[in-house]
Amino acid sequence: MNLSAFADLLASRGLRLLPGSHAVPVDLLVQLPDATIARFTARGTTLRMRSYAPDALTSILIAAECGCGDHHPRTGPNRVTLSTYAVPLAERVIDGELVFGWQNHEAGLLRLADASTHFFTLLTDLAPAIPTRTLVGVA
Repeated sequence: MNLSAFADLLASRGLRLLPGSHAVPVDLLVQLPDATIARFTARGTTLRMRSYAPDALTSILIAAECGCGDHHPRTGPNRVTLSTYAVPLAERVIDGELVFGWQNHEAGLLRLADASTHFFTLLTDLAPAIPTRTLVGVA
């Protein structure tokens, strides 16, 4: 499974894969239907899902290699990422050492297809912990 196929799978569930996501090692930024952001990472022996407020996203401008303006534009592309100051609203973790007997960095070796089952498990566990907003209409 590649990121494009995973994005389609998420879209079928009302979720949106955000730029800045990576398949190797797995690091996913996903916008949930309530606009909160979920970040899923697979590192070492840990699978982690954290939720963030919608305003936790920021854009970083990547400088061009040369920057002289003669050969390349002075600025490069924007990269979407979580703000350095973003504080998680909630977190769920699968400790691979306890659950699967992992010893070193097995989580970091997971392919996206294998990590996706853990993504959906943690998302289901995290969903009740995500604060919901109530919209009130004024007549």
